[in-house]
Amino acid sequence: MNRSEATGENRHRTPVLIVGGSLVGLSTSLFLGRLGVPHTLVERHAGTSVHPRGRGNNVRTMEVFRSAGVRERIHEAAKILSANNGILQTPTLVGDAGEWLFRHIDPGGGLARFSPAEWCLCSQNDLEPVLLRSARELGGDLRYSTELMSFEQDAEGVTARVKSRETGEHTTIRADYLVAADGPRSPIREQLGIGQTGPGDLFHNVSITFESRDLAAVVGDRRFIVCYLTSPEGDGALLPVDNAERWVFHAPWHPEHGETLEEFTDERCREHIRRAVGVPDLHVEITGRAPWHAAERIAERYADGRVFLAGDSAHEMPPTGAFGSNTGIQDAHNLAWKLSAVLGGWAGPDLLASYDAERRPVAEATSARASSRSVEHSHPGYAPGPGAGGKRGGILNVALGYRYPQGAVLGADPAVPVVPDGLRLTGEPGSRAPHLWLNRAGGRISTLDLYERHPVLLSSAGAIGSWHTAAAHVAERLAVPLDSYRIGDGPDAELSPVDGENWAEAHGVTADGAVLVRPDGFVAWRSEGTSEDPESALRAALTAVLGLDSRPDVR
Repeated sequence: MNRSEATGENRHRTPVLIVGGSLVGLSTSLFLGRLGVPHTLVERHAGTSVHPRGRGNNVRTMEVFRSAGVRERIHEAAKILSANNGILQTPTLVGDAGEWLFRHIDPGGGLARFSPAEWCLCSQNDLEPVLLRSARELGGDLRYSTELMSFEQDAEGVTARVKSRETGEHTTIRADYLVAADGPRSPIREQLGIGQTGPGDLFHNVSITFESRDLAAVVGDRRFIVCYLTSPEGDGALLPVDNAERWVFHAPWHPEHGETLEEFTDERCREHIRRAVGVPDLHVEITGRAPWHAAERIAERYADGRVFLAGDSAHEMPPTGAFGSNTGIQDAHNLAWKLSAVLGGWAGPDLLASYDAERRPVAEATSARASSRSVEHSHPGYAPGPGAGGKRGGILNVALGYRYPQGAVLGADPAVPVVPDGLRLTGEPGSRAPHLWLNRAGGRISTLDLYERHPVLLSSAGAIGSWHTAAAHVAERLAVPLDSYRIGDGPDAELSPVDGENWAEAHGVTADGAVLVRPDGFVAWRSEGTSEDPESALRAALTAVLGLDSRPDVR
C-alpha cells in the first residue's frame, strides 16, 4: 500500500478484489491463494458469521475443499454433528409418529464409487473460521470491518474505494478484476444494472437460536440433520447445534400479511417451540433470532466487463437440499482457476466469458430442483401455488453430476441436460472427470488429486502415438503449464491403476486415446482413440479451451 501525498489517501494495488467475506468470498480467497494469485478481500462486518446456518456441504464442495487442503480442518470443526444423518418429518417429537424422508445421506456407502470425498455437516459459523484461517495462511489480504463505498471500471481494471468502519480511513484499491460475493441484495449487481429472472420470493422464516436443557431427552437417539415439525399449532424446522443444549428453530414468518419481526418476542418464540416439540413446559431460553428469505432468482448475466458475480449475488434458491451455498462455493472454484490462468498469461481473456456460460445454467437448473425439494419436504411457511414442484428425485446427480454443455469445453453434447436424471461420470466433455484410485510413487491417490493448478492430459503408457510427447511440445510452444501423466504398469508410466481398474474405459476412450482435464477437474476434451497428428489435435484443443487466440502474446 502507498499513500498519495497530494490527497493523503491510501492506495492499494491487487490483481483481484473480492467484495464479501462470507462462505463464497472466503472460498474465492482460499482457491486463489492455493493458485498463488495475490488478492484482497473486504467485508463490512467485523468477523465471520455467528449464526449456525448453511450447514450442508455436499460431496462436490468437499471434493474442492479436499483439493484445497482444508478437508481435515473442516471435519474437525464439524465433529460435533458427525453422527447426524437424515431428515425427519413428524407432527411433534413426542411419541413415535412421523417418518424419515431419508434416513442416511449415503446408505450402503455407495458414494465411494464416485468420489474420494463425502458429505459433511458443518455450520457456517464453524466453517467460515476454517476458511478464513486457511486463506490468510496462503497469503490472502482479508480486511474485515471494511466497506465498499464505490467502484468503477475501465478497459484495464477496476477502481474501488473502501472505508474502514473502525477508523474511518478511506483506501482506493486498483484491481484487474472484481469478484462480487456481496449477497442477495448485492449493491454491485444493482450498480451494474444486472436484472434477475425467476419467481422471486417463495417464503420467509425467522431463525431462532435457543438453549434447552430438556430437549435432548425428548429427541432421544434420533440424530437428524433437520426435523420438520408439522403440527398446525406450531410448525417449523428444528436443527441441532450440539445435540445437547443448543438448537435452532425456523419459524414461519408472513411479512406479506403485515407480520413484523418485532412480533417475534421471546415469549412468542418460546411458546411456538413448545407447541412444535409437543412439550408444554419445555425449558427454552431464546438466545437470538435472524430473518431469512427463501427465493428463486438468477442474475441475467454473471459478468460485466471485469466484474463477476458469485454466490448469492448471482443466484438465490431455497435452503432445502443446501444447494445455495454449495453452488456458490463451486462458482468460486470455477472462477478462480480462470482468473489464475488469465492473470498468469497462459489463457486469453475469452476464457473468462465461459464463467457465465457454465455457471448460470447450473444455477438455473439447481434452483428449480431446490424449489421442488421445498415442496416435497413441505417446508414450514411455504404454500406453493398449483402445479408447483417440478422434477423430483435424488440429489447426488444435482450435487455431483451437473455438466457444462457450453463454455471452456470441446465436444460436449448441447442436448444433454445440465442436471441429468441419473449420475453418469464417464469422461464426457463438460462433466466432472471420473474418480479412480491410482498408485503414484508408492502412495495411493485419486485421479481428482491430479487436478487443481494446471490442465492435465491423461494417456496410456505405451499407447500408439505419443500423447505424452505431444503434450510436452505443445506446452512449450503455447507457454501453457500442461501436466501429462501416463497410466499403466510399464516402466514409463507415472501412475498405475489400483485393483486392475481400466482408466481408459472409465473415461470413455480406448487405450490409445487421451483425456484433457481442466484444473477444476472437469473434462475439457478427449480423443477416443489415436490421432494421426496428436500434437496438432492437442494444440487445437488447448487453444480453443483456454481462449488462446485472444491472448496478446500467443505464439
